[in-house]
Amino acid sequence: MKKLVIGLTGQTGAGKSTISEYAERIGCAVLNADEVAREVLTRGSDCLKRLAEIFGYDIIDGRGFCRRKLLAERAFVSRERTDLLNSVTHPWIIDKCREYIEELMHMNYDVILFDAPQLFESGGDSLCNFIITVIAERDIRLARIIGRDGISREEALLRIDAQHDEEYYTKKSDYIINGGQSLEDVRDNFFKILEEIKTKCKGG
Repeated sequence: MKKLVIGLTGQTGAGKSTISEYAERIGCAVLNADEVAREVLTRGSDCLKRLAEIFGYDIIDGRGFCRRKLLAERAFVSRERTDLLNSVTHPWIIDKCREYIEELMHMNYDVILFDAPQLFESGGDSLCNFIITVIAERDIRLARIIGRDGISREEALLRIDAQHDEEYYTKKSDYIINGGQSLEDVRDNFFKILEEIKTKCKGG
């Protein structure tokens, strides 16, 4: 079977990280775009300097590191500000992700799961053979974001409203998983989809 890159995307709080964990447990490589984003915002990076010009130089602390919470507060206040953030960071992130995918292709992995909340917006879908979108009801996502990030309800709602609606993701995807189901159902649905993809690609 040829090496596969499966994109994993969806709105924040839908349950992508849970599926990534299941993928790792069965031996898939998982590339997390959020982790790569932290890399491109490292101390002294050109990307961080450019963001400081746009969102304020105080998003860089006295040691030269990004104040991520402050940057998020300023970038997620509207769709326009979020798009501005993405227009700067996406090219850096995707270039780095492409490098990592090429490295993983030469390692002993049959499947690379590319976990990228901004998969379509960044053009990262062009790196994928198949795409899975994770969905969940708004109230479920809201509770998860508040618990995960330790932010207020108002801040969590800003992040939700700064994203595209559910249809934006689902209409561009090959498969959909309801991340609001039980963990067992989420796991079983993911494994079923993975086996279906592998079956399609046998001999490819």
